[in-house]
Amino acid sequence: MQNKIVKNIVKYLAIMVGSLVYAAGFQFFLYPNAIVSGGVTGVSMIINAFTGFPVGLMIILLNVPLFLASWRHFGTDFMFASLAGMAISSVFVDMLAATGTVLTDEPMLAAIIGGVVKGAGLGAIYYVGATTGGIDIVAKMLRQRFAQINFGTMILIMDTVIIIVYAAVLGNYESAMYSVIAMFVVSKVIDLVLYGIDNSALCYIISENSEELTQSIISGPMKRGVTILEGTGAFSHRQKHVIMCVIKRTQIAEMRRLVRDVDETAFFIVTDAKNVFGKGFESITELR
Repeated sequence: MQNKIVKNIVKYLAIMVGSLVYAAGFQFFLYPNAIVSGGVTGVSMIINAFTGFPVGLMIILLNVPLFLASWRHFGTDFMFASLAGMAISSVFVDMLAATGTVLTDEPMLAAIIGGVVKGAGLGAIYYVGATTGGIDIVAKMLRQRFAQINFGTMILIMDTVIIIVYAAVLGNYESAMYSVIAMFVVSKVIDLVLYGIDNSALCYIISENSEELTQSIISGPMKRGVTILEGTGAFSHRQKHVIMCVIKRTQIAEMRRLVRDVDETAFFIVTDAKNVFGKGFESITELR
């Protein structure tokens, strides 16, 4: 029970900090340079262009069914966390707007730096299992069906479609182009926060001393798990053991020295490994 309370405190603190960073990116960079945010706000602006319906009220009306759907799909905890994300980020946006601070009036600089700051804030909110409402909820639902698409990429696709429609309806093409750049940066920073830098490597080792190498990798300083694959030499037709092992990129030099010390004639292949899940790497149970 106590662990759950501490976990919730950390979650809502992360939502508060993430919301403040998100608001800073939006209010100090994007909004003053007329860079469209996409999402429910963009949809509301498109509807407003056709009907004259108030944007603020439209945002609320669009969010109501999305939050009800999030409650059905993800439960009460997610819904309340997302409500908190939406409310707190909105409050911070208004508070920062009152300062009148604009850090740059150069649209390209605003799109890039604002995108980095906003993406970092959103990434922190998504990391603890919350959203800021709107299209973020739709992206989380779609992630259940299309788990191979990263969260930031999912948001980028939907926001880009909305921004293109916005540009076509209102004829503001230059603003839309800067907005696409900002959304691209936002998506990449979100993915960086959620999934980290690609820092894993997949090793294949073919050696006559596979047993000794295996024991050195498992029991030595590296203490990494190993899988033995069965292979056949195409020229010699001899059966061979192929050692497969996933390591951190910082361990490549150490692995190379280990292989060299055991068998200088070994064949050692290293390739990038992206999104490695399991013991010693990312949790396989948390889908972000």
